[in-house]
Amino acid sequence: MAVIALSPTERRSAQHNAHLTRRRILIGRAAAAKTAPSDWLSRCLGDGGWRLATGAMSARTLPLLFLNLGGEMLYILDQRLRAQSIPGEKARKDEWTDVDRKRVMNDIITTMFNKKFMEELFKPQELYSKKALRTVYDRLAHASIMRLNQASMDKLYDLMTMAFKYQVLLCPRPKDILLVTFNHLDAIKDFICDAPGILNQVDETFRQLIEMYGCLSAGEFQLIRQTLLIFFQDMHIRVSIFLKDKVQNSNGRFVLPISGPVPWGTEVPGVIRMFNCNGDEVKRTEFTTGGNYVTPQREGSFELYGDRVLKLGTNMYSVSRPAETHTSGSSKTLASSAKVNAFLILSLVKLMTLAARCVSKVCRWSHMAEGFPLGSFTTPIRLYTLFPPSLNSWVTGSSIH
Repeated sequence: MAVIALSPTERRSAQHNAHLTRRRILIGRAAAAKTAPSDWLSRCLGDGGWRLATGAMSARTLPLLFLNLGGEMLYILDQRLRAQSIPGEKARKDEWTDVDRKRVMNDIITTMFNKKFMEELFKPQELYSKKALRTVYDRLAHASIMRLNQASMDKLYDLMTMAFKYQVLLCPRPKDILLVTFNHLDAIKDFICDAPGILNQVDETFRQLIEMYGCLSAGEFQLIRQTLLIFFQDMHIRVSIFLKDKVQNSNGRFVLPISGPVPWGTEVPGVIRMFNCNGDEVKRTEFTTGGNYVTPQREGSFELYGDRVLKLGTNMYSVSRPAETHTSGSSKTLASSAKVNAFLILSLVKLMTLAARCVSKVCRWSHMAEGFPLGSFTTPIRLYTLFPPSLNSWVTGSSIH
């Protein structure tokens, strides 16, 4: 019998392929049984390997992605509308007032935190595609009397995504993504402090977040963070605000700091400790880190009210920046109420959920809205240019590969 000799490289490759084959077989058996991994499967894959292999935690990422991107959208809209607002007694018919701004913010937030919409959002499900998620925010941004042209909507979405990507990258711990979300919701509550009904909607979402994510382990939050980074990994859009602050390079990639507070529960780097078999420290070596790290004073609050400590997710547009806006005029077309927009967005979410679950039935917007009483609406909408061409815009270019 002939014997075929394998080189070391070929042998390692064959062993690796055999390992992957065994892994796929084990996962397939468990999936077919529709049960939790048994002891023998856990020993083969390990608990972390099982979760990574099956993608179980990715089903809990969508609420965090939607709420944080929505918070960034509200920051930008509020800043641009404030810059344009004119006192009501001086405003012409086609000019924006502070009353208009508050109405736009209230309508969008009411739609965003619609109870049925949130119930659908918090169901375990995979992330939507970038195109599908963009469609949701298109609908959301037009949930009031304001209409954005395509260029403004494109730049708005670019700013939203890059801001949240930056926050995810700089989170000291994966769990701190929840603090970033709470910072966004705290700021949203400030926008609607004089509307108790809408405030209750946001507080209810707060409680849902605490209930769903409060008991997760550090490993589970790490899987959520990895899911978010995979979603953002091919987006390298240059934003002038980040470029001016020197936190982004000209190629669109972010600069990670080598100084500042270390994650809560960890020590400042600079010491290597060695222990014997009894757990006693036998040797200590110090080294230079090259950064100026400090110990955090306290952990941020994960409760409904409290000091989050972490500043990621707060409104970076609250500081006045030199920028101009203008209104391109008013339009006498009809607008939908916040209730109708909530229904349409909820219908879109349901449609994408069905598509994500590989349901072959084709659903159309007209079919999903069939039978819903739209009523009669007489409020004029206004076409608003969020980032006029004459402005050295916040988004200086894009690079999506």
